[in-house]
Amino acid sequence: MRAELGQARTALDRAAERVGDRVGALPAPELRSPDQRAVAAAEYDTARALRSAFMDAHAEAVYDELTDGRSVSLSLTELTRAAAAAFPGLVPDDEVLADERSRPQALKDGHEIDQGIFISRILRSPVAGPHLLDAMLRPTTRALGLLPRFRETGRVDLTSLLLERRDGVARVTMCRDDCLNAEDEQQVDDMETAVDLALLDPAVEVGLLRGGIMSHPRYRGRRVFSAGINLKALHGGRISLVGFLLRRELGYIHKLIRGVLLEDDMAWRSRTLEKPWVAAVDGFAIGGGAQLLCVFDQVLAASDAYVSLPAAQEGIIPGAANLRFSRWAGPRRSRQVVLGGRRIHASEPEARLLIDEVHETSELDLAVERSLERLRGPAVIPNRHMLNFADEPVDGFRLYMAEFALQQALRLYSEDVINKVGRFTGDRR
Repeated sequence: MRAELGQARTALDRAAERVGDRVGALPAPELRSPDQRAVAAAEYDTARALRSAFMDAHAEAVYDELTDGRSVSLSLTELTRAAAAAFPGLVPDDEVLADERSRPQALKDGHEIDQGIFISRILRSPVAGPHLLDAMLRPTTRALGLLPRFRETGRVDLTSLLLERRDGVARVTMCRDDCLNAEDEQQVDDMETAVDLALLDPAVEVGLLRGGIMSHPRYRGRRVFSAGINLKALHGGRISLVGFLLRRELGYIHKLIRGVLLEDDMAWRSRTLEKPWVAAVDGFAIGGGAQLLCVFDQVLAASDAYVSLPAAQEGIIPGAANLRFSRWAGPRRSRQVVLGGRRIHASEPEARLLIDEVHETSELDLAVERSLERLRGPAVIPNRHMLNFADEPVDGFRLYMAEFALQQALRLYSEDVINKVGRFTGDRR
């Protein structure tokens, strides 16, 4: 088996090198003629077919080599970096990715698609996939470093949000007032850090996520929940497959559901440490903001708020919403929202499928506090654990994310997305 993998590794490396030489002989992406772009696309398709076949045959052996027989836990970033070093030609290395990241989305060669192929095959494996999911549920190094200060002071001011502990509640306030809390890679990192800290701090009983007060001219002085993915960052090539789209789903959002992985003597009781979460929606929850609502235990909203998932308009896949949204809104309504761009206003009766309570803005603060108090009961955590276990079995999530990793990578570099995202960089509220 080891000899077979070695031969396949060598063959893949040589084939990828030939493709690299042929594409390297062409002008830079922005200078290529239509015929040259077609040549580059055909060369990349050839290489990707080989990578797919290689991973179909050797995914578990590759993963075992990279993780020392699954004795080492690697994050997605660490795993893809290790794969680039150990299996040349399989995924792009840091130098290639840095060059890609320096370009706007329209002028990239799409090397992240190779990462999508690699990760999709790892997640498909019933052996490697669960191990990778567990690795992504571990607390981040950043959170572990900040935990002593948070436990002592009850406050951490991160770049894009504020985390405060008051009366046993971890209050996460998104405060990117420059972009209406539109998510970029910084906010994903901050969110995972905040979720880790809330879960690890024994003084926290329940978590709350809410948008802060905005300075945007249209919403000045008002709270806003989330405008979804930061389309300006996407247009500028600063939204990555691994660091944003996959880390977001497999990292902090999955931790909101499952908790953080435990490694102590009491882990026999439960593999993860989890807590209940409340979301309070002011203004709107667009795209990624709407995706978040599907994983909270209680969702409250102001009466003038709305929810939308304009995925077909943006051209990308809305994370795991296609897995979860139907459970709450039903399959027909999900298609209306995801494919048709329908907005669901909190004032509509149908909004009760997604939102537990709707209140006037002046009454929302008190309603949120009542909701937080209800979720403090000792039987809440085991019951939410069993509800999530029934609603979304881990293997179902794993297989969805395996397909998502590849399809979202392809969408990132689709011509319609590149054309659309430039038009969506203006105000879309």
